[in-house]
Amino acid sequence: MRVGILIFDQVEVLDVTGPFEVFSVTRMNENRRRQESSPFEVLLVSENTEQITGVGGFIFTPDTTIHNCPHLDLLIVPGGWGTRTEISNKMIIKWIADRASTTRLTASVCTGSSLLGRAGLLNGREATTHWQAFDFLRESAPTAKVREDVRVTTDPPIFTSAGISSGIDLALKIVSYFLGIKIGKATAKHMEYPYPESDRRIVTR
Repeated sequence: MRVGILIFDQVEVLDVTGPFEVFSVTRMNENRRRQESSPFEVLLVSENTEQITGVGGFIFTPDTTIHNCPHLDLLIVPGGWGTRTEISNKMIIKWIADRASTTRLTASVCTGSSLLGRAGLLNGREATTHWQAFDFLRESAPTAKVREDVRVTTDPPIFTSAGISSGIDLALKIVSYFLGIKIGKATAKHMEYPYPESDRRIVTR
């Protein structure tokens, strides 16, 4: 399955690299980890071919652009401060909407849900985002049911997740959704990351 992760200036680094790591280390046979490759092919997709500067100065190099991107089975839309700019980028919003009509699953991390909302993908759906961005999500998706109590919402063909590290939970849920919980748990174990048995978020404020 081909996964496209959208990148843009001031994208949150772990929103991208967390899911990237999950998909890249997934194996169908854990005992043949070194002999077999992941069932996922991951591409970083940008508006153009220029390098992207993420939050904190991390530099990404896109694999392809929105103009020549091949067919995607999965689309991941991350968040970060850059979403405040990209939400007014009509080309990006249209591309997200168009791609979502052909993917098997479209998902967001953090404030990427606001881009899904602006693209009309969250109408009447449950969605979540970073705890500091609930109002931003409500503005961009006024008919969505914003969940403040969960790390991940799973309403195929749209998944959303809360902030930053929850993108790892999201990706593990996606692995389990397509390949089964056994594979999802094996992936989490390899990463030495706790498998998200519950979608509940820990409220610390």
